[in-house]
Amino acid sequence: MNLRVEIVDRKNKDIKRIKTIYKTSFPKEERMPFWLMRIMAKITSTEFLSFHDNDTLCGFVYMATMDNLTFIMFLAVDENLRSYGYGSAILNEIQAMYKDNKIITYIDIIDETAEDNDQRLRRKKFYMANGYEETEYLVNSTNDIIQEIIIKNGEFEKGEFMQFFKKYSKGAMKPKIFKK
Repeated sequence: MNLRVEIVDRKNKDIKRIKTIYKTSFPKEERMPFWLMRIMAKITSTEFLSFHDNDTLCGFVYMATMDNLTFIMFLAVDENLRSYGYGSAILNEIQAMYKDNKIITYIDIIDETAEDNDQRLRRKKFYMANGYEETEYLVNSTNDIIQEIIIKNGEFEKGEFMQFFKKYSKGAMKPKIFKK
């Protein structure tokens, strides 16, 4: 699979579809305003990219990179195209772009009492099948939502990740990171 990558900006012809994928893929309490994502993507360390298979929009990623660390904040595949390998292909593209970086993301913790626990299990299985590993760390970053931190390409270091946030947000973002 050979995906075409485009920058998501006001010129992107799929911007409305990307916004729909975003809204249908993440609960409201976990999303940041779409307009803010577009503004933040103008910052040199933030990328908002869409992925296309020929003329078909498959999904997007919203991520930040500083030094040797890439943090995937949002990654989503169109719900009609899931289970066709597009998510793995997107992760492979990110890996190719930042081959020497640690790549970190958050996922919802497995909770058998949660209505969407099946989805949480599928998401974790997806990342683990793509080379991500558990870190034994959790994060409380927004709206008191606790999520699991996972990583690819190295060991998770709490201090390094906190430094990433400090540099990235000029001290404005201070997620609570703690051991399971």
